[in-house]
Amino acid sequence: MSTNTPGTVVVCGAGGFIGGHLVGDLLRRGHGRVRAVDIKPLERWYQRFPEADNLVLDLRRIDDCRQAARGAAIVYNLAADMGGMGFIENNKALCMLSVLINTHLLLASREAGVERFFFSSSACVYAHDKQVDPNVEGLKEEDAYPAMPEDGYGWEKLFSERMCRHFTEDFGLATRVVRYHNVYGPHGTYDGGREKAPAALCRKVATAVLGGSRTIEIWGTGEQTRSFTYIDDCLYGTRAVLESDTVTFPINVGSSEKVSINQLVDIVEQVAGVRLERRYNPAAPKGVNGRNSDNTLIKRVLGWEPGVPLRVGMERTYRWIFDEIKSGRSVDAVVNAG
Repeated sequence: MSTNTPGTVVVCGAGGFIGGHLVGDLLRRGHGRVRAVDIKPLERWYQRFPEADNLVLDLRRIDDCRQAARGAAIVYNLAADMGGMGFIENNKALCMLSVLINTHLLLASREAGVERFFFSSSACVYAHDKQVDPNVEGLKEEDAYPAMPEDGYGWEKLFSERMCRHFTEDFGLATRVVRYHNVYGPHGTYDGGREKAPAALCRKVATAVLGGSRTIEIWGTGEQTRSFTYIDDCLYGTRAVLESDTVTFPINVGSSEKVSINQLVDIVEQVAGVRLERRYNPAAPKGVNGRNSDNTLIKRVLGWEPGVPLRVGMERTYRWIFDEIKSGRSVDAVVNAG
């Protein structure tokens, strides 16, 4: 598929972390008609580009989805009510209500004659019984079945994947589905309850440095393992899958560099030049014991896998969060990036 397809490219969830980066990436690559959509007021978007057509819409509503999809050639659905483990474990119903967004966007995209529809799924779709050991092997795409995903958020994502599949089979709408693995980087949430582990740990270390504290709270035992995908790799993988004529199935876009949470703290401390006393909170939400991305499939079909080293991505992320906290800027302060 040509990247120069005429027509509007729509990014839903553009006020969020990945969506904001995606809008900027599209504009830098010469897409002249980019429509950016989010439910949040414009002043609360993490990045806002004046070159884009920026709309505040509630995509749970079918009429708003029709407005978003009007005249579109490509629709990226990154919109969801979600956050890190602290949010999704305590807001299962809100997470599942995001099914309205994908359902109505698919309907509106079909009506509008959209050429290609992208859905951002998650590693949370993978079966829980394959993630009980911190020494977990990488999760292959087929490990989503028999289904036992993360309660709430994972079920919504898995259902929405199936909805995309059946819109392709029954209506001919070309859909692409990516399972993101813990995407992180600058220009996203780092406090307030929706932040994910990399940003939360960067905030905790930066706050300790700035405030003179010598302690840090770690959720769980610190032995749970994950892989974390830097935003630049996420954008490349998103673009490659969207443009592919062969990747018509859900596929991992995730780093295979597995680390424990304790090792992730080590990296942030090294970047910050401090060593903190760790206080563990086993009662806090911690998710599965182990999760990592198996990249066999994406390497075979696209000849690529995420490659930004965790140390490099975390240094960039920490520096940005440190500067934000030090400056006193709001976490929701918009960046006019155009």
